[in-house]
Amino acid sequence: MLVDDHPVMRVGLASVLSTSHRFDVIAQADDGQSAIDLYRQHLPDVVLLDVSMERMDGIDTLRRLRGEFPAARVLMLTSSEAPEDMGLAMEAGARGYLVKTVHHETLAAAIRAVHAGGLVDPPAGFVSSGKDSDPLSPREAEVLGLVRQGFSNAEIAALLGISERTARAHVSAILAALRAADRAQAVALGFELGILKPSKRSER
Repeated sequence: MLVDDHPVMRVGLASVLSTSHRFDVIAQADDGQSAIDLYRQHLPDVVLLDVSMERMDGIDTLRRLRGEFPAARVLMLTSSEAPEDMGLAMEAGARGYLVKTVHHETLAAAIRAVHAGGLVDPPAGFVSSGKDSDPLSPREAEVLGLVRQGFSNAEIAALLGISERTARAHVSAILAALRAADRAQAVALGFELGILKPSKRSER
């Protein structure tokens, strides 16, 4: 199923996927609510979802869709290259995040990987800042330490004296920088990369 508020994009993508790669595009939606309604009706194997849409954006659509259908396989295909958007999408349950400039062969391979239950890495360099040895800022490392302890975004905000929105943005940036699918994976990667250190006692 394709979800994008630009008809030309949907039609062109459907044509390429069906003729060149033999995918069956069983439904198309131009907004989030229509996407959810069509998902209920068709139960597609994979959803290609844009981020920037009117009425309900792709992130909110993804949250609602995964809330109702936890097994939904969603691949973000968007023009947004913001690490924050990628982080929010992965935190909400997306199986991958690609920009619309991706080659159709790469997109087809990503669709097959998601259909098989896998995760799709973003294109090389998409979220890299060039500092592989220190992927997080000091503030992000501090936030990751609180995530490790099980604190929610609201609790992190209260502890650090920042807004919940800012805390959420920090968590999203962490997921993007570490290419983590969720908070648990981010913590695991934090230990693997040496950002987090083992503790001999409970911290909470």
